[in-house]
Amino acid sequence: MKTPMHLLLAKIWIHKPHHYIFEIADGIGLRWYGLAYVLGFLGGAWLLTRYAKATPPRSLLPAEKVWDLIIALVLGVFIGARLGYFIFYRPGDLVQNPLVFFRVWEGGMASHGGFIGVVLALVWFARHNKIPFLHIGDLVATIASLGLMLGRIANYLNGELWGKLTDGTWGVVFAATDGGPHPRHPSQLYEAALEGALLLAFVQWRFWRTDVARKQPGRLGGEFLALYAVARCVCEYFREPDAALIWGLSRGTFYSIFLFAAGLALVVYATRKAKEIPAKKSKR
Repeated sequence: MKTPMHLLLAKIWIHKPHHYIFEIADGIGLRWYGLAYVLGFLGGAWLLTRYAKATPPRSLLPAEKVWDLIIALVLGVFIGARLGYFIFYRPGDLVQNPLVFFRVWEGGMASHGGFIGVVLALVWFARHNKIPFLHIGDLVATIASLGLMLGRIANYLNGELWGKLTDGTWGVVFAATDGGPHPRHPSQLYEAALEGALLLAFVQWRFWRTDVARKQPGRLGGEFLALYAVARCVCEYFREPDAALIWGLSRGTFYSIFLFAAGLALVVYATRKAKEIPAKKSKR
């Protein structure tokens, strides 16, 4: 029996894991995943500095405070994403051995938990530096997709979080990382394109080409959350669930519903608030 042509073509794309850029010893070295985080934060710092130094400035965050914010984000992302991974996906592991939290070399980060950690970090930073929380949130929304894009590319290089089986000739065989011998959707790259590159282009366009960040604080952050949730749900359709379903939905889709609701609420709030300000001025 002959193998169908589409499978022959698909099997050209046999994935070989690339966990390390270089490895000093067994299990010790510079990982692509770690580099993705570093580049994401460096790129974010560069963009935030550009906002502050633009003419006129497009940010209330002074350039000298950019790295303070980045440090807060690093802590928020790490603690939130790490805790989120165990709470949302493997709660038993953390209860049985709390020290497993620190075994970062074993992997395990949840983007939805990272969002919660970032929000808490921003609340603290905004209050400590007396900068409006919604404005800070909008600024972070313009850089978040850069880190998401790089992180998903690293997921692909690691051969993790692969997609469902596909008959398409673009399928990738993830046999080396327990994906089986059949082609699967490279859903990591779908997410890098939609949640990352496309969403990054949109928020950058909104930030530089419109006055939404200045006139409607919170709206850009809301748009980001809502669009991220939609993009994530689309990608989850092609992604193999990596945990038990909730009400027939993958964990990523289920948690994205709450992100979408939060984003929509922010958009509505920011729009109404912007309409109220001219009305108050006219009464005077």
